[in-house]
Amino acid sequence: MFRKNGKKDPELFQNVSEGLRKLYRTKLFPLEDTYRFHDFHSPALEDADFDNKPMVLLVGQYSTGKTTFIRHLMEQDFPGMRIGPEPTTDSFIAVMHGEQDGVIPGNALVVDPKKPFRKLNAFGNAFLNRFMCAQMPNAVLESISIIDTPGILSGEKQRISRGYDFAAVLEWFAERVDRIILLFDAHKLDISDEFSEVIRALKNHEDKMRVVLNKADQISTQQLMRVYGALMWSLGKIINTPEVVRVYIGSFWAQPLLVPDNRKLFEAEEQDLFLDIQSLPRNAALRKLNDLIKRARLAKVQAYIISSLKKEMPAMFGKDGKKKELIANLSEIYHRIEKEHQISPGDFPNLAKMQELLNGQDFTKFPVLRPKLLEAVEDMLANDIAKLMILVRQEEADMPSQKVKGGAFEGTMNGPFGHGYGEGASEGIDEMEWVVGRDKPTYDEIFYTLSPINGKVSGAAAKKEMVKSKLPNTVLGKIWKLADVDKDGFLDDEEFALANHLIKVKLEGHELPGKLPEHLVPPSKRGLVDDEEEVA
Repeated sequence: MFRKNGKKDPELFQNVSEGLRKLYRTKLFPLEDTYRFHDFHSPALEDADFDNKPMVLLVGQYSTGKTTFIRHLMEQDFPGMRIGPEPTTDSFIAVMHGEQDGVIPGNALVVDPKKPFRKLNAFGNAFLNRFMCAQMPNAVLESISIIDTPGILSGEKQRISRGYDFAAVLEWFAERVDRIILLFDAHKLDISDEFSEVIRALKNHEDKMRVVLNKADQISTQQLMRVYGALMWSLGKIINTPEVVRVYIGSFWAQPLLVPDNRKLFEAEEQDLFLDIQSLPRNAALRKLNDLIKRARLAKVQAYIISSLKKEMPAMFGKDGKKKELIANLSEIYHRIEKEHQISPGDFPNLAKMQELLNGQDFTKFPVLRPKLLEAVEDMLANDIAKLMILVRQEEADMPSQKVKGGAFEGTMNGPFGHGYGEGASEGIDEMEWVVGRDKPTYDEIFYTLSPINGKVSGAAAKKEMVKSKLPNTVLGKIWKLADVDKDGFLDDEEFALANHLIKVKLEGHELPGKLPEHLVPPSKRGLVDDEEEVA
């Protein structure tokens, strides 16, 4: 189908994965292939890249607890796992779901079309000998895959070559994973040169990055505050962005806390991190769509750079001299392209890295600008992506409960050890007596000073007392709706006590419930709230 302007209507797709795969193959790949995108930036995407489960990449210096963190999440050892204070994990280990326990070595892994690792063969045998896949049946791995990495070295150790480009391998994974977790040890907070280089290699993926300050139970509260401040200062210098990276503080293993003073903080932080990881399956399609858009923008810039260099080259003599001059003046070419095509400076590749890669290229073999290839990508970004966004939302709506289950995630869900159980509005949830009744005598004294008529106080009278809490009217309005159980516009002594209890809950820093929980319903009103709609 064609529109009046002569352009084709956006493609129709059955699902997001199929749509992304088809758009990449028909519209983006031809542009990438023509302008040598795969030589400069990233290998071509495979079908498995669009179909694979969300992946979590763990990065950190040795002995920061990366492997222990994985074991904590899964509550199970995995094949090839080694834990110790020295640099034990010397390989990249992709921990994935399988029917039986087993290890697939790197050379076999990169020829498996069902795994998203085929393009890693470009890093050679030195890397492939240090790469494996640990497969096992585990509930957590049914929803996500986890990549364990070798501990980043410090001091003299980091000078010994690994035999492959460690930062480049991490950058390859960073492009394809859904979450990057940087782990730091709370009482060994030195960021080595190699770690700094790695963090800089992840520069374009800050949106996927989360920081975990692990082993925080081994130091006192005062020391923890100092360590947290030092970590934020160090990260600010390396990452060099105005936004603050989200840091989760805790002790991510199944052992007793050494210094239990900050237990509540650790529990809240772990809960937040778990919720972030649990959301990955639901947001996986959106992440892949976002990554394809980022890739398309970079591919467009690559086309403009390569074609500009070709245009500047002489037809006959002085080619070598002109090549050196163009590489030296690459920043001017960037600036010209930026102005000519209204491209954001943030879309351009790293200048120094691009200059280094261009040194090994023959500029005379570069292609000229082919507008049709660029138009296809522009059409994809302007029209097809919009259609896919609608499909993403539909898929999310069809799978609202899709999240990571099993392992440590189960322990924080329900029961008395669930996060926030028995606190705030949940206080008294498993008690026989009405929890508000404990302080009701105090609230009754205030209630009777408000001159109740027929055992009830008006909204105006209750407001005079409630505003003394200094809570905003929006909060007090919600408390009123929750407390006025029979919806008659007045509060009796039980409802007034309930309103004061909810004010106390809010003042103690807890959230108000959307709907009044059963255990907070006044004894005389039980049965009235069964059909009550949730308060917005």
